[in-house]
Amino acid sequence: MSRITSPILRRIVSRFALTALFGASVALAGCGRKEDDKKVMIPALPVMRVEAGDADIPTPYSVRLEGRSDAEIRPQVDGVLQEILVKEGDLVKKGQPLFRIDDSTYRELYNTAVAARQAAEAQASVARVNAEKLVPLVENKVVAPVQLTTAKAQEQAAKAAAAQAAAQARAARINLDYSVVKAPFAGYVGRIPFRQGTLVTKNQAQPLTTLADVSRMYAVFSISELEFARFKGIYPGNTINEKLASVPPVTLTLSDGSVYPHPGKLESLSGGFDRVTGSIGMRASFPNEAGLLRSGNSGTVSLSARFNGIMLVPQTATVDLQDKIFVFLLQPGSKVKKQVVSVSGKSGPNYIVTAGIRPGDTIVTAGIDKLKDGAVVKPAAAVPAAGPAPAATPVNAR
Repeated sequence: MSRITSPILRRIVSRFALTALFGASVALAGCGRKEDDKKVMIPALPVMRVEAGDADIPTPYSVRLEGRSDAEIRPQVDGVLQEILVKEGDLVKKGQPLFRIDDSTYRELYNTAVAARQAAEAQASVARVNAEKLVPLVENKVVAPVQLTTAKAQEQAAKAAAAQAAAQARAARINLDYSVVKAPFAGYVGRIPFRQGTLVTKNQAQPLTTLADVSRMYAVFSISELEFARFKGIYPGNTINEKLASVPPVTLTLSDGSVYPHPGKLESLSGGFDRVTGSIGMRASFPNEAGLLRSGNSGTVSLSARFNGIMLVPQTATVDLQDKIFVFLLQPGSKVKKQVVSVSGKSGPNYIVTAGIRPGDTIVTAGIDKLKDGAVVKPAAAVPAAGPAPAATPVNAR
């Protein structure tokens, strides 16, 4: 090949060669970036292998707490409130005086009734003596028998009058005792809306206070007819009492989210369903020796039931779309398939899955928001599904 001697032609050839070389370099670099981008686009996502297992699944119910005994303390007699003997929140014993009402009127009525009783008893004694002294006279035929009969009738009438007077005296004593309002049982004193010197009556609408025995608390709640049928099928036993006895300890969660440290016991079931709500009442009891709970508190109780052969899938590993729930099922070649699953309920952060996947299947547990059907992923280790039983185990990263 002849050598290029022209300077102009030599410069043109040189520039063309440089341009070609630069283009080739750019093309090679671009191919390298595409290959790198292709590798980066395969996301590393956590996966887990779903296994069937047994689990204690808690079901929460909203509850209202009641004391063992809750009573409104009302006056039994009318009068001026003379003395308030306790303070709000005091723990009182059974029979301890709470309030004192002015008893001057009732004391005088009692004294009058006692005097009337004594007079009636004296008249009964006189009538008895009169009847007794006629007995020998009738036997000796000094007086007619009719006089003795009359005397005995008068004696019976006098005894009846004495008994009536004694009953009136006891009634007056009861009213006098009612002037001191006492605690019918041990418990905590509630709000006291009245003050000393207030006129109170036995027919007033507002009670003097309330008294609550909170040594043991009851959590009252309701379940639907369907839940009741499920309750009968889950727990063993031939009778309702046997089924109640087989229920595991009940957990109480208070309104602030804290868990009450002492477990309770489901102990009773209402006699029938409410016609309006279609629900039936249940009651669980909790010990409360420290007095941490009060009547009127609210919270939730969790009843645990044993389920066999169930699959738990984290809710975060699912996608809700058009009233259906999907998971991304790992296929051969690390491809994923969008799979619809059937869910029968929830257990904490998990779904209870009954169909759509099988034990041993592997699903993606995170990063599924933008994942598409058929995408390729790089499986990574994941934490098992949270819940009351080890119903799922992680898959080792490939």
